[in-house]
Order: sequence, then C-alpha cells, then structure tokens
Amino acid sequence: MRRILRENAVCAFMASAGCAAMAWLGLYGFAWSDYEIEAKPAFEALAHGHALRFLQLAPAYGGSLVERAPFALLPGLWGGGQLAVYRMVAVPCLLAAAALGVWLCSRMRAEGRSTLARALVVGICVANPLTLGALELGHPEEILGACLCVAAVVLASRNRPMWAGVLLGLAIANKEWALLAAGPVLLGLPSQTGTGRGPDLSRGRRSTLMCAASACVVTVLILAPLMLVSAGGFVASARAAAVPGGTLFQPWQLWWFLGSHGALVHAAFGIALPGYRTGPTWTSTVSHPLIVVTGLGLVAALWRQRRRAQLAVDERSAMLLLALVLLLRCMLDTWDTGYYMLPFAIALLAWESRGASRPPLLVLLGVVLPWLGLQELAQHGMSPDAQAAFFLVWTAPLAVWLGVRLFSVGPPERTPSFARRDAARAREMTVAALDGQETTVSPLGRLVRTS
Repeated sequence: MRRILRENAVCAFMASAGCAAMAWLGLYGFAWSDYEIEAKPAFEALAHGHALRFLQLAPAYGGSLVERAPFALLPGLWGGGQLAVYRMVAVPCLLAAAALGVWLCSRMRAEGRSTLARALVVGICVANPLTLGALELGHPEEILGACLCVAAVVLASRNRPMWAGVLLGLAIANKEWALLAAGPVLLGLPSQTGTGRGPDLSRGRRSTLMCAASACVVTVLILAPLMLVSAGGFVASARAAAVPGGTLFQPWQLWWFLGSHGALVHAAFGIALPGYRTGPTWTSTVSHPLIVVTGLGLVAALWRQRRRAQLAVDERSAMLLLALVLLLRCMLDTWDTGYYMLPFAIALLAWESRGASRPPLLVLLGVVLPWLGLQELAQHGMSPDAQAAFFLVWTAPLAVWLGVRLFSVGPPERTPSFARRDAARAREMTVAALDGQETTVSPLGRLVRTS
C-alpha cells in the first residue's frame, strides 16, 4: 500500500490541483444556469430536511441527485448556504475524474510510457475546457457519468462482471445516456466472442447475466424512490428528455441544414438567437431513438465480426466502441451542447492511453475543437451555419476513422516495453539454465550467476 501511494503521489497531487482549478474557475455561482432551474429546488428541500419534497422536485436526471445527496447535506455541518451546496454536490464528480486520471496514469507507468504522455492524460482527464463548461452550465453529473462508464468497461474486460454492472447501473441512474455504454460493457466481458464453447461459453453467459443483473438492481434501487414518490412527475420529465420538443435546434449536430430560417428562435430565459434555424418536427422525434438503434447496430456488428474471426473484444476495442457511440450521440442529437462532448472525450482518452507509444494527441483535438467551435468562435460572431459546418468538418471524418479502426482486424499491437523486458529476462534465464548454470534475480532485476 505504501509503495502504491508513493508511486502515485505526484500524479494524485496534479489531479487534485486540476480539480481545485476547475472548481475555482467553474463553481463561482449558479445564477442563470441549469442548476438554478433544475437541481437547486430539490437540493434546497433536502438541505432543509424535506426528503420527500427532494424526490418530488428532482429533474429528469434525479438519479444523479440521489447519488450526490450526501454531499448536499455536508454544508449543514458548518452552516453553509446554497452556494456551498452547489459546490459540494460537484465534488464527487471532480473526484471521479481525478481518480480516473490517477488510475490511467498508473497503468501507463507500468507500460513504460513517457512522463509527458502521463502528464497529458492526467491534465486532460481532470482539467479541460469541456469540464469547465459542464461546471459553468450546472451539469457536473456529466463528468461523473463519463468516468463511471469508462471504469465499467475496464472492469468488464478484467472479468469483474458484478462490479462492472454496479458502475454501469450507477451511470445509468446518474443520466440516461449511459445506456449507450451497456453494449460496450457487456461485449467487453471475456468469452463473449472468440472460440468459447462448453464450460467457457457457460461462464461467459453467467458473466453477462451477472453484469446485467447487477446493473439493473443498482439502477432500480436508485430510481425506484423517484418513480414512487414523484407521482408521475419524474416519469413525465424523463419521457420529455427522451423525446425533446420545442423550437430550439442546436447548430452542432447532423440535422442542422435540414432546418429553415423562419421565426426568431429563443433560448432559455427568452434570449434571442439570431441566425438559428427551426428544425423539422420529425428530427426531434427520431434523433434519440436513432442514437439507440445506431449504438445497438454497432455492438451487433462488432460482435458478429469478432465471432466470425474467432477473436475476443479486448479492452481497447470495447473502449473505442464506447467512444464512437458517444461521438455519434453528439452528432445525432438535435439538442447537442458543449458538455455532451465530454463523455466522448473521456472515453477517447481512456482508449488512447492504452497500447499506443505516442502521447494522446487525438484526444487533444477532441477537446480543443469542440471548445473552439462551440464557445470561442460562437462568442466572436461566427454564424450558426458556420458553426454547424465547422462541427461536421471534423466530427464526420473522425467518426469514419474511428469506425474503420474499430472494425479493422490487423496484426496484434506492439508489446509494451515492460513486457518485452520481462520476455528478454525470461529468455536469458532459460539459456542460463540450459548451460547448466544456476541463475537468480537480484532485487534490482539483474541476472546473477552463482556458478
């Protein structure tokens, strides 16, 4: 334990500093944000001891409020007000990002990756403009959901079906879009593809059932109080989120140019949006079902391809599938906003941090380009049509490239440097044994011949 703490001390310090910086920059206040309208009334009721009222006022993502409810009660210990509650309920989300960053960094260090690559992974995971945007808009739960989905895929690939299901259930209860991670998680379990037969196939089925059952149990335990107490309000809000209505039609998605320039579009609080289009009614109806169908189609296609090739879906393939599905979610959703890109970026970071010898440069584009197009250029006078074109120029080729990379079955990837060193040592020990010489290994890893 001491060795683990010593090895990860610097990384943990960097992650903590990044969390503190994000909290300082993004949690300055909740006025004019989604938190003020959606989450503040419920947390305010909870802080005053009205648990039933808290459940009744919970928004469509009320499961996230339930998961973070203990943190909303902590400011009462020192007499903190609503601003303290607003900041405290974001703490578990930032801590999840820090924990994921330290975890990825420790695995990269075991593979012999460079210090620059590890520092980039920690920095991007904890402190990036998409995380800052999610905090400013009042949606820290997006950070938590992304980290839970990535961790669930990793645990599934390590044959931990129950814990993978628990994290998947927490992610689904946190926010409904995490249902898209169910396919990559289940597909990442061992014995789901390849040549498993007999006992192997039976174990694979048991792992799948255990993972799915634990995810369902956790999701039901968190959402059941909301569904029972809110008397249909939570169900209605969740149904409205599944099929968005209204006239708001965001530029950063695939359907934008099907809309028309008609009446002036207004956002929340009556803010006028000149240059925005009014989208066809059918796009908002089919967008979310199409996202689900597309995700299921990709999962089925990958499972069928690997099954025919008698190859397993390893961790990197499952993570790449998750990143692709989350990117398509952003492209197909008519209400796509800046923080929607955050789960995709975290999944892409987790994929790129494993097995590649170069620093995670691709995810830098996945973070910088959304921030540039959705925030900076929009604030400096770029028209909505230009924003939509800029969005499609980089997301469409990236989605195609990720899809080709996902379904390409090539030679095995290069063995990490630490594994090559271990293999070389094993060969030297074998040669020494064949020479009739006794060989031992010193604590420093050098071969010592005693005769």
